[in-house]
This record gives sequence, C-alpha cells and structure tokens, in this order.
Amino acid sequence: MKKHNLAFIDVETTGFDCAKHEIIELGVVVARQVAQNGAGPKLEIIHELEYKIKPKHIETAEPNALRINGYNEGDWLFALDLEQVMKDFTTKVADATFVAHNFLFDWRFIDAAFTETGVKNTMHYGKLDTLSMAFTKLYHDEKVQSFKLESLAEYFDIKNERAHTALSDAKTTFAIYKKLVEIKSS
Repeated sequence: MKKHNLAFIDVETTGFDCAKHEIIELGVVVARQVAQNGAGPKLEIIHELEYKIKPKHIETAEPNALRINGYNEGDWLFALDLEQVMKDFTTKVADATFVAHNFLFDWRFIDAAFTETGVKNTMHYGKLDTLSMAFTKLYHDEKVQSFKLESLAEYFDIKNERAHTALSDAKTTFAIYKKLVEIKSS
C-alpha cells in the first residue's frame, strides 16, 4: 500500500440504505504518498474532484437526508448521470487505496454504484478508515468524546465550512488523516 495513491472519498446520499438510496454527490481528494526519511509519507494532492449526480429515484429519498445534504433541484440541474461519474471517477482513482471516515458507509454506496453501472472498479483492494484510526490513537484522550468527522475536525482545529458536502468532507478527512499520522504511538 505504500506505493499506491490514497483516495479520500466522501459520498452524500438520499438515505442510509445503499439498496434503495442513491449517491447524489461524490467528493474525492487523490494524494500521492512521497517517502520521507524518518517520517511518514508526505502527501501531495493530485486531484480534487466533486461530482453532483442526478438521482433516478428521488421519490425514495429520506427528506432528512436531503435537508442535511442541501439537495435542491436547482443545484442539481446540470448534475451528471451515475455512469458518467463512475467512468471518470475510476480513471482518477485507478490503483489508489480507498480512505474514508466511517469507510463502510461510503464504500457500500461506491461498491453499489460500480455494480449498478457495470463500471470496473480499478482501485487497490486496501481500505483505510479514519474513524478507526482516531479511535485507536485518541481513545485515552479525555478531550475526545466523539469520533464523528465534525468532532475530530473541531479537536484538530480543522475548518469544514461546507460540512455535509462531499468534497468539503473529503478534504476534512484528508486533513484529519494527516493529523492522525503525525501522532506518535506511546
């Protein structure tokens, strides 16, 4: 995994169930790992991608999910079809390691999108979860009471001014990952 790029991914969806809800926004930060002597890798951003995706079944959406994600028809007027997005996405993240906060949620939707569209997943099989990393590294820190993305951003003094938008949350995940990697194990 050391030689693979890292793809920090966040999805915004119409609900929690990947069998009936859809991705409506996909944000990605792709970073190259550059080895450093005596330290973890330096991360160089290669791509920042933000896709708005046309929902096919907006009628199955959970109203609360749409409210949190800020969905409105006007902002999605020029959104792309899921297949178009997945084709472009897969070229940009080819051979990269999937990284997300609470990765299982995002991965389940991305995997369902690959299946639905028939687009081949070109990513490396490895996956990293910043929630699990934070739990492991910050468990004994009494200042950390929650491991949610917004809580960790606040803990690390990372600004996420557009929370619950995919690219902003992917950028925040990237920033949290960098902070977590800097923490020395005791």
